[in-house]
Amino acid sequence: MRTSTTRVSVKKGHGSGIGHSSGGRITKIHAVVDATRKTLALSLTPGQRADITEAEPFLDEINPQVFIAEKTYDADPLIEKLEEQQITAVIFSKKNRRNPHTIRFSLYKRRNEIERFFVKLKQFRGVATRHNKLKSTFLAAAQLVSAVIGLTDDKP
Repeated sequence: MRTSTTRVSVKKGHGSGIGHSSGGRITKIHAVVDATRKTLALSLTPGQRADITEAEPFLDEINPQVFIAEKTYDADPLIEKLEEQQITAVIFSKKNRRNPHTIRFSLYKRRNEIERFFVKLKQFRGVATRHNKLKSTFLAAAQLVSAVIGLTDDKP
């Protein structure tokens, strides 16, 4: 005779940083990189979570002089917080913004540093395919790879 056991039900992906979408399972890696492509902060979120949710926690960790980001970060509360902290916001305006703000394109061109960082990060198979099931071990792997990138990058 089998005895019944109590099973704790856990939502799929809860605490693992894995999101579920029609395309499958996905995790987003968020990073703050300086001008020399050195990683200052990393975090993971499920794929369905908006990118902008990680901006404020990063601003609490570090104090940049310039915040360069893509259109997904174009939100009035974030821009107001940046202005309060006297951080230069270099965020391209969304198409639906009534009063687009002006940005310095000489600074916006520097956004390619983060894109180059992610290209190098995804050259490591374990990070690109997320072999680790636990959020903590995947984050540790991403941090290790970003440290290797910082040490081996040939940019001055």
